Amino acid sequence: MAAISLLNMDSLAAFLADPAYKVKMLTKNIGIFTEKGGTILFYLTSEGTVVVDSQFPETAPHLIDEIKRKTTNPFRLLINTHHHADHTSGNIAFKGIVPHVLAHENSKTNQQAAAVKNKNEDKQLYPDQTYTNVWCEKMDKEEVCLKYYGAGHTNGDSFVHFRKAKIVHTGDLVFNRRHPFVDRTAGANISSWIKVLNTATETFPARTTYVCGHAGTGHDVVIRKSDVLLFRDYLQNVLKFTDEQMKAGKSVDEIVKATEIPGSPQWQGDGIDRPLRAAFDELTTGK
Repeated sequence: MAAISLLNMDSLAAFLADPAYKVKMLTKNIGIFTEKGGTILFYLTSEGTVVVDSQFPETAPHLIDEIKRKTTNPFRLLINTHHHADHTSGNIAFKGIVPHVLAHENSKTNQQAAAVKNKNEDKQLYPDQTYTNVWCEKMDKEEVCLKYYGAGHTNGDSFVHFRKAKIVHTGDLVFNRRHPFVDRTAGANISSWIKVLNTATETFPARTTYVCGHAGTGHDVVIRKSDVLLFRDYLQNVLKFTDEQMKAGKSVDEIVKATEIPGSPQWQGDGIDRPLRAAFDELTTGK
């Protein structure tokens, strides 16, 4: 208190300010961490902590410190929902403290290819465990399952399902009211993505809580089935609008000047060109 009394008002505000990152518990043992990049989910167990996604090398240590404040148990498993750097470049912070990294087989291939291209292979911690369609393991009182339903945001996106808690981390298969990145260089396909979301919402229980990778300003990364279906509708509207514009003779540069996706006005802000360019390429190439 004596130290605080010596601070000026600006310094006091900085001293008392919340950290840049946020931790929110969804259940007694499952929580989310947000700072910069994709949403991280963690599961605290007596057997060790499971972490889903890792953000960046400079933010992952904040998560690690927070978890060490909550439990003395070791880290058991790091899961990557897909390969993008804002979800995996923080993997390196777990080197030596987590025994295994798990992802879809295509996610590992994409991560390795991106690292070679960007010449930063020395800064990677690649998955040492991969799966093809389904991976499940009982952990403490929970069963954790990874599901792959086909190409979407990339060709290697996983849903991570905590069955007892009825919580699913979608990674970047869902962007809540924010225009998505559609990585055509890594096998993204919007038509398939729509089918993937249909399969997920038909497979997971109706009262499932979903945690998405990103959300628009003023919107939450913790969502419900109805939000997932709204994003599915948004993707359908992206394809429909792009197709109509192409049939009207519009070029891709003309199409991306749009300020709104007809039928999905809730998706606002910058980045509308990303899905529109991807849709144009998909409709042009037929794949």
